[in-house]
Amino acid sequence: MARGQYYCRMRCSRPVRFGAMVTSGVLACGLEAKMPSGPSPPPAAPTLQVVAQGLTSPLFLTSPPGDSARLFIVQQDGRIRIIRNDTLLPTPFLDIRSRVRAGGEQGLLGLAFHPSYKQNGRFYVDYTDVNGNTRVVRFTVSADPNVADPASGDTVLAVAQPFANHNGGMLLFGPDGYLYVGLGDGGSGGDPFGNGQNRHVLLGKILRLDVDHGSPYTIPAGNPFAADTAALGAGEIWDYGLRNPWRFSFDRATGDLYIGDVGEGLYEEVDVEQSGGGGGVNYGWNVMEGLHCYNATSCTMTGLTPPVLE
Repeated sequence: MARGQYYCRMRCSRPVRFGAMVTSGVLACGLEAKMPSGPSPPPAAPTLQVVAQGLTSPLFLTSPPGDSARLFIVQQDGRIRIIRNDTLLPTPFLDIRSRVRAGGEQGLLGLAFHPSYKQNGRFYVDYTDVNGNTRVVRFTVSADPNVADPASGDTVLAVAQPFANHNGGMLLFGPDGYLYVGLGDGGSGGDPFGNGQNRHVLLGKILRLDVDHGSPYTIPAGNPFAADTAALGAGEIWDYGLRNPWRFSFDRATGDLYIGDVGEGLYEEVDVEQSGGGGGVNYGWNVMEGLHCYNATSCTMTGLTPPVLE
């Protein structure tokens, strides 16, 4: 690439290496100067280029596997929009506003396309329903590839939420083909019910589900507590001790899981689980916030995995 030429890097399914920003109803892409090897002048300062505008509370974007022509934008209000070849399509891909309670930390929060989306047309969304609870619902695309069938929705998972905040919302298929679901601790402040450390509830966790078998899913045999759910904890749980795992991503090269967990008031954190670890990692909330004891001068950190960054 010639000196001074710019390119746009967009890693839509990797929130931890995101090259795009969604803000104030505008989608913008960071541009980086790509310079030849050897001595050269300093690169130009990064700039922003508007890709689309007229969006309503955009909070996530991704693409189906193998689709480089379209970006699917999740709007908190309950719609999914498509940008195709840098043009925002007028008709939403999905409009479920009548089913969604939107506002604050609630709304349509996550989207994941099945690894075999090209063959089966299935995708999954995470949203706050009209009663304030979390739902993970499977939909299918219609005969029009740019419009989903809103009548095709089947609930995969429903989780009661005691408060309106800390809903999580991230959905992602892992390298193993299973669906990973992020759930916050249930909200309020300080995790008043101790959900993060309670392995018998789903709040404050990352779940791992097999959505290709069973109805609506089965628990993978390799999940850390699946062998004895009565004694160990809910079989759906993959990792726990999380406050609000808003976004997470698998490293394409290593398979390591990077988790962005929203802090209470002092520390945000990034947690990492190495590939092949088998799950069952306790990231410490609400015993710890980041690398620090939460609301205590001392705490027992035995069995807790600290973040790699706070």
